[in-house]
Amino acid sequence: MQSVPEYFGSKVFDDRTMKARLSSEVYDSLRETIERGAKLDLSVANAVAAAMCDWAVENGATHFTHWFQPLTGITAEKHDSFISPSANGRVLMEFSGKELIKGEPDASSFPSGGLRATFEARGYTAWDPTSYAFIKEKTLCIPTAFCSYNGDALDKKTPLLRSMEVLNTQALRILKLFGKTDVKRVTTSVGSEQEYFLIDREMYDKRHDLIYTGRTLFGAKPPKGQELDDHYFGSIKPRVAAFMNDLNEELWKLGILAKTEHNEVAPAQHELAPIYTSTNIATDQNQITMEIMRKVADRHGLVCLLHEKPFAGVNGSGKHNNWSISTDTGVNLLSPGETPFENVQFLLFLVAVIQAVDEHQGLLRLSVATAGNDHRLGANEAPPAVISVFLGDELTAILNAIETDTPYEGVVKEKIKLGVDTLPLFARDTTDRNRTSPFAFTGNKFEFRMVGSSNSIACANMMLNTAVADTLRQMADKLEAADDFDSVLHALIRETITRHKRIIFNGNGYDDEWIREATEERGLLNLRTTPEAQAKLLDHQNRDMLVGLGVFSDNELHSRYEIQMNTYCKIVHIEAMTMVDMARKEILPAVEAYCTDLASSIATKKAADPSLACACETKQVRLLSSLIDAIDAGIEALEKVILKSDTMDDCTERGHFIADEVIPKMAELRAPCDEAETRTAASYWPFPTYGDLLFGVR
Repeated sequence: MQSVPEYFGSKVFDDRTMKARLSSEVYDSLRETIERGAKLDLSVANAVAAAMCDWAVENGATHFTHWFQPLTGITAEKHDSFISPSANGRVLMEFSGKELIKGEPDASSFPSGGLRATFEARGYTAWDPTSYAFIKEKTLCIPTAFCSYNGDALDKKTPLLRSMEVLNTQALRILKLFGKTDVKRVTTSVGSEQEYFLIDREMYDKRHDLIYTGRTLFGAKPPKGQELDDHYFGSIKPRVAAFMNDLNEELWKLGILAKTEHNEVAPAQHELAPIYTSTNIATDQNQITMEIMRKVADRHGLVCLLHEKPFAGVNGSGKHNNWSISTDTGVNLLSPGETPFENVQFLLFLVAVIQAVDEHQGLLRLSVATAGNDHRLGANEAPPAVISVFLGDELTAILNAIETDTPYEGVVKEKIKLGVDTLPLFARDTTDRNRTSPFAFTGNKFEFRMVGSSNSIACANMMLNTAVADTLRQMADKLEAADDFDSVLHALIRETITRHKRIIFNGNGYDDEWIREATEERGLLNLRTTPEAQAKLLDHQNRDMLVGLGVFSDNELHSRYEIQMNTYCKIVHIEAMTMVDMARKEILPAVEAYCTDLASSIATKKAADPSLACACETKQVRLLSSLIDAIDAGIEALEKVILKSDTMDDCTERGHFIADEVIPKMAELRAPCDEAETRTAASYWPFPTYGDLLFGVR
């Protein structure tokens, strides 16, 4: 049996494999393309393709695909075999540089937001050499960008790569001013913690809401939820442990640095966290991780739920996006060092991020805005919809000292004493963790906690990269024009703190008083729904920045707005129609059957003894009858607003109508259905309950 170091990355055409299979000239040329963006020669592509094909076939692959990330939010692939006919009627296994570099999938059936008409089918995929090819089952998957015939980006990878390039350009300008001429490349790195639920496959198959929407649309609160906090970091159940073991093995073979696994707060909820890597690769790997999670779960008779709020009343699932900036010389630009007060370069990058988050709150909020995440943000386990930055005591004190031009006294690192001689003493960190902050500094990186569990992390990171790049651009312009660099630098840091300190908040983000203070006193945005948030994409400030820096064209930007709004409308429409279907065909018949049997029981008892009051049964029949009427009325009311929304052609009008009218009617229908569940005998209820689902995996 192979050890983990022996099989780690065995399904990846990574640097180790390329170095072993390519000539030194081809390898060096390819590294120049990957690291410096040098143009890729066709002869190099042919050599890489031949080596890649040989390696893939040796590892059991028969097909290849250009693996890309269209604007559906998931991945796409079209498989072609390696076979080519030979003269003797047999076949050869071949793969050319042209096939490696360019593919041509049908672009008409993917979301384009008006960039392509249905009859205009041609689209292209282009090899991304910065992300390693890998083998999935028997197919060589080649990470690619996806664009239209006219060159418009139709995917999430292309704008992400553009944002990384823009940030690299502006960060290099800043570092050059600090004398760091040895730095040739600055990249952002990400580690995305992935939360998810595991439920039993047989129970899942009995719930049409889970099948159609990924979340439960009905469900009364079970006797036990997460009140005891006994699931968090608890002993992992054997069936779940078996799933995690298989998942780790699959991910490690694909070179994914899965590091941490544990039970999360809610019953049936778990988390996987990787070691962070380059943002582009991290994005690809997170998409792979979600796909592999589902497949491995299926092998174990489980279903992996990645919806942000699959169950009401317990914690939902997020994807904490740990983001940092590093140089190719190995320096983390967000690492404060031992004396952050004296680390002026760090302070400049720190306040640049603070300014970027403050000026582009709406952009960051819309980057995580989905129908699913609307249910999670602001709940007890997730940050509020108001964006703020947590810095902790030490950095906040440093920035206060700089702003007020007063001496910084420092924060004393105390030893923690546990009162037991055999336990070691250790230093307490100068900064606590804040689970309620949307954007928290955590030592040498920022943790963007608002990303939803099913989201691609591409959007959040491309917006964050671009916003920070724009701030660095503004700062570089001022510093390059300075006669006295040091004085202008210190003045710039102080001015940035003063102008943008409103975004810094180290307190409890769950407190209602904070939301009032944030919006009424500090003027921060509180964008609670996807339609509210997506509107910020077209704000002139955000649009000018994104287009000006070349991350999006104006057409691409408008297409994203159209796609996100239409996706929101379609998702909620499916949910609403599913509610109507389940309530009418499953819940109502079940409650009516139980009510009828109760009424028959009363009639039978009174026929035998007319003096019997049957008070309990009569009370139950009356309650159930009223609930039946309420459910029926709720179905009609929901159907009415669904039909009205269907008449709206404008996605903005329809999106706001759905948020303001359809979703409240969904909640109104759910209430009597959930109450009916608590009053209907278990043998009558048509599908598994919350208790069954949350505690059904042992």
